[in-house]
Amino acid sequence: MRPMKFGVGQPVRRVEDARLVTGQGRYTDDHHPDGTVHAYVLRSPHAHARFVLGDLSAVWAMPGVLMVLVHAEVKHLGDVPCLGPVENADGTAMRLTPYPLLCRDEVRHVGDAVAVVVAETLLQARDAAEAIPIEWEPLAATVGIERAEAPGAAPVWPEIRGNVAFDTAVGDAAATEKAFAAADRVVSLRLVNNRLVTNYLEPRDCIAAYDEGDRRWTITLGTQGSHSLKETIAGCLKVEKRRLRVITPDVGGGFGTKAFIYREYPLCAFAAEKLGRPVKWVADRSEHFVGDAQGRDNLVHAELALDARGKFLAMRVDLKADLGAYLSQFGPFIPVLGASMTPGVYDIPTVHVRVRGYYTHTMPVDAYRGAGRPEAAYVIERLADQAARELGVARDALRALNFVPPQKMPFTTATGRIYDSGEFEGHMRRAMEVAEWAGFEQRSKEARRAGRIRGIGMATYVEACAFGEGERATLRLDDDGGVTILIGTQSTGQGHMTAYAQIAAEQLDLPMERVRVVQGDTDLVRSGGGTGGSRSIPVGGVSVSNASRQLAENLKELAADALEAGVADLELADGAIRISGTDRAIAFADLARLEKATPERLTATDKWTPPEATYPNGTHICEVEIDPDTGETEVVAYVVVDDFGVTLNPLLLEGQVHGGVVQGVGQALHEHTVFDAEGQLLTASFMDYRLPRAADVPFFHFETRNVPCATNPLGLKGVGEAGSIGSCPAVMNAVVDALDRAYGIRHIDMPATPDRVFRAIQEALAARSPLELARLWAHDPITNSSTASGPENL
Repeated sequence: MRPMKFGVGQPVRRVEDARLVTGQGRYTDDHHPDGTVHAYVLRSPHAHARFVLGDLSAVWAMPGVLMVLVHAEVKHLGDVPCLGPVENADGTAMRLTPYPLLCRDEVRHVGDAVAVVVAETLLQARDAAEAIPIEWEPLAATVGIERAEAPGAAPVWPEIRGNVAFDTAVGDAAATEKAFAAADRVVSLRLVNNRLVTNYLEPRDCIAAYDEGDRRWTITLGTQGSHSLKETIAGCLKVEKRRLRVITPDVGGGFGTKAFIYREYPLCAFAAEKLGRPVKWVADRSEHFVGDAQGRDNLVHAELALDARGKFLAMRVDLKADLGAYLSQFGPFIPVLGASMTPGVYDIPTVHVRVRGYYTHTMPVDAYRGAGRPEAAYVIERLADQAARELGVARDALRALNFVPPQKMPFTTATGRIYDSGEFEGHMRRAMEVAEWAGFEQRSKEARRAGRIRGIGMATYVEACAFGEGERATLRLDDDGGVTILIGTQSTGQGHMTAYAQIAAEQLDLPMERVRVVQGDTDLVRSGGGTGGSRSIPVGGVSVSNASRQLAENLKELAADALEAGVADLELADGAIRISGTDRAIAFADLARLEKATPERLTATDKWTPPEATYPNGTHICEVEIDPDTGETEVVAYVVVDDFGVTLNPLLLEGQVHGGVVQGVGQALHEHTVFDAEGQLLTASFMDYRLPRAADVPFFHFETRNVPCATNPLGLKGVGEAGSIGSCPAVMNAVVDALDRAYGIRHIDMPATPDRVFRAIQEALAARSPLELARLWAHDPITNSSTASGPENL
């Protein structure tokens, strides 16, 4: 087969973009079935309260009102399910708490769902919902992990002692304690991984229609996988899955939190069946802040044991995760998944992580881009920097001494992860070279002359992704000679249409514009695992590749009869099959019309299941400048060198990394989810919740230093979450580096907002004498080059 302009490895521009940027995208809210009516959810203004509903007859009589749903009308339906329960350390199962579609008489977070009104228009539904008479009895609220575990804290669930949802562990406690007892040095940190509001571009929405004739629902909604939503919605409705068709059109972002079921979906389906009309619900941005699952929110105490040379001996972590008031779909599993990545890129002989989940009177917490792995990388990379600082050695040297070396691959970590490949020091050295790490001292001096302080930080990360269930892909030759791919992953902006088309086009030697991708419709696509955990291309791409090869063989066999030639003498060329070395050929369109071209011979299906996760890894280096008069932090340079195994499309790859890095910068410096003591969300709009803007980030330098994945047939490692995993620790290590150099400040938590940085500086100024500060400014407390303190001096 000749080299292809649009095959694997080529920087093909996204085929989706022309349609999307010219306004031809079709999102859920763009769909308006005939007879559509509108739903509005009445939400709690209190974080914790009992309530009594008054007489609803006046509400039913309001203009346009068709239905008023409260708990009594839907109590026969199933709860929102938790599909990620974990086992306690003592072997007992965690106790699952109810998650009703509508609250009966008690609410447990601001935004908790109390009632649904369906009316001819959205304004009529909203007016009626706001007229529902409710008597509220506010109760004490528990907000944050520290309050949740304090004696006398208000229980979120009376039957749950101490608000502890589960108490589990990862690793070997006895071996870890023994290693710590023998250690020459122990370094510790207390870290906050701040709660985030997802804020995808397109808020959630749903349209449910019911066909009385075939007794089936058609539910259109923005998801990360139609098939999983079909299953969970059917469970809530207590009906067989075959009675649901779930369609996902274009989706404006997901980041994990659109993978889950939410109350509104079965409620709309129930209302549509009762009314016999399509029911539409669309969240506004305010509802997103209080009605959707949120991310992160961990409190961690981490310790690292080292010997006299600086070798890591053991790691001990106490991880507390805020789960919110209800158990979201995978909520309990996320911190446990993250705990399995605690060792990071280091050869740490033994690890023990205690993981506890806590209920609080806040919105549920679940997977958000990275789902536990960014939290784990943040802990070990902040701890590695702290160890270097306390030992007085170079940060790169300490890392290099403790990296898992390539010759140990495949390497089984102390938590049971099996890294198949990676050259960790290689990408660290390359990133340092590109970032001009050795020249930082001069840049720091120049910044100080301008009245600013400068810091540089790195993070070397590894993550686990593209694991779990397999993915089925079907390829079909169409009458026009084009090929249709049917697959159950779901694009939410990543560019799957382009990536899958590149794979199929290369295998079939077919122009990309003749490859179509069908996804998101459970009646058209037989099965699907959806998109999450960076699985779509490393898992679905293998299935597409395998099915493409099989289809090519099928077509060659058909062509062999038509051309009266042997299969071995045939080759694929530009949408046709020809006899090698001749001009005799038959086009795909002509093949499709042959008498022997049965649907079975024009179709190929493959389902590939990964035997192990893929482990993308890399180094991020961030350089910041801080204005000590305002506390404002500016990211002035950012370098990423990543190992993604094999690059399918450099443009798509870089776009994913850029987006993840910006989200990491947002968490590290800007995004702050703040509740008051009564559980009111104070940052409930963009007026108060600060997202990163274009001006907040510099131009990135990104490159790959790939080592093919040994467990993936295409050599691919997952990409979608990696940018968000290396970025937070790199940014915060740079901020701490700047503050330590100038003021001796060795810790600050995310987000490092101007107010928080300014306060830290003022506290340091008040605590230190002018002479001490002068010495700090005259001599940096930590070296930045291993030439000053190499591994031999550790």
